Amino acid sequence: MVMSGSLLATPILGSLLPALDSLLSTQGIMVLLLVAYAGAMWMFLTSAPKVHTVMVSDLELARRFYEGLLDLPTADVPLHYYYNYEQTLGTSGIDPMFASTATLGRPATQNYQSSEGLWYQLKKNTQLHVISGASLGQKDRQRHVCFDHDCLEQLLMRAQTYGVKYKIRREKPLNFLVKDLEGRIIEMAEVSN
Repeated sequence: MVMSGSLLATPILGSLLPALDSLLSTQGIMVLLLVAYAGAMWMFLTSAPKVHTVMVSDLELARRFYEGLLDLPTADVPLHYYYNYEQTLGTSGIDPMFASTATLGRPATQNYQSSEGLWYQLKKNTQLHVISGASLGQKDRQRHVCFDHDCLEQLLMRAQTYGVKYKIRREKPLNFLVKDLEGRIIEMAEVSN
């Protein structure tokens, strides 16, 4: 007995119809849309650059330091920062120890809404976000404070590469001094969480 291809295909096609019917239902389409959305979000988040944030005591002096002395190229604000991503990470509630004395009477969030800060390309998929909010250090030194050890290590390597005078004060947590173009001493300090 010889079976034709169409007779064999009929039972197979018939067994797929209920699955195809449920896939094309409203519920099936919603599941497919959710899977597509999850895939798109995963692609977006894995391609987003890593962002290191540094709080500084004077934003204009920091701009001259990072652009002039360290020659960091400016970067565009990453897309995920357009939607208040940074504020959801807790930077809106900065510890008052790091706020300058002029801002102690105002909410910490007011500082960050007045300026987006400065954005620099640190490495291929790593950006540096410089914001105001650090207090002055000893002897009224400019302070650049960061919660990320890797960020400060990269900045120290950049300073070493560009021949910037520096002095390492402490390895853990990392703390070092650098001189800017005007001869001012800037304290670069890691603050542990």
